[in-house]
Amino acid sequence: PLSGRRSKVSVADFARVPRSKASVAEWVKSLPRILAADDFRGVVASLERARQKHKPIIWGLGGHVIKVGLGPVLINLMDRGYVNAVAMNGAALIHDFEIALVGATSEDVPTVLGRGRFGMAEETGRLINEAISRGDREGVGIGEAVGGILMRHGRASFRRASVLATAYRRQIPVTVHEAIGMDIIHMHPAMDARALGSATHRDFRLLAALVRTMSGGGVYLNVGSAVVLPEVFLKCVSLAANLGRAPRGITTVNLDFIQHYRPTQNVLLRPSATPGSRAYALTGHHEIMVPLLAAALRARGRRRR
Repeated sequence: PLSGRRSKVSVADFARVPRSKASVAEWVKSLPRILAADDFRGVVASLERARQKHKPIIWGLGGHVIKVGLGPVLINLMDRGYVNAVAMNGAALIHDFEIALVGATSEDVPTVLGRGRFGMAEETGRLINEAISRGDREGVGIGEAVGGILMRHGRASFRRASVLATAYRRQIPVTVHEAIGMDIIHMHPAMDARALGSATHRDFRLLAALVRTMSGGGVYLNVGSAVVLPEVFLKCVSLAANLGRAPRGITTVNLDFIQHYRPTQNVLLRPSATPGSRAYALTGHHEIMVPLLAAALRARGRRRR
């Protein structure tokens, strides 16, 4: 009989229609307890548990996340304890730097590429490379070096919208993971390849040290990086395991508008194979999904009080 058959979906799991003036908390509760909607709630719960247990919450950010205007949302998450560290690829670094300096970023590549003008902004190339070289001489990584120059530079009028500057001010670690030849700063005459390599390696070791402390509830979110950060994160997990501290009982999240191979393997499947770990894939546009996630966390905080 149909009534006696085991079924995976029940009306008890269906969505509820929220009232017209529903709060964000009510809206999240109204989602079906099926597939991505349930995963979304799982990510929110994991982040809340990590915050309460004082476990690392590390955000890996690709450039698109910054250039679609999510800096203020990420900064607010910092203020509320949902960001304990940030890992960036080179594009995220550049977009955040340009926003802090002049309040604008993102070139129209096709219109300038053929004229040899793509990536030739003087301040971006010179100031970032000078900061990296100076920071390397002082023994600090790229994130700390560039965050520091943004806090000190008199022309950085929009530093309040900068993840780098805010993290530096709040003493939240930012690591930057460069692949030489991928970013516009590598074309500038001020580029010092030795300093860049040394500084980004220092940031890799810092991120690995943070990953080493994730066991027991830490969360790593890969948001908008298809190649560089998933590869770096996997090596950090391997290094921690080699030193006897394989992250166990962690949550990993890949949030992107396409689920690529490397994030699926290197952020979700492989690291979550350790006992007690969970992995979630959330698919959607960053400019919608990250504010929605932040709003759901804010709603949980209000309900808890």
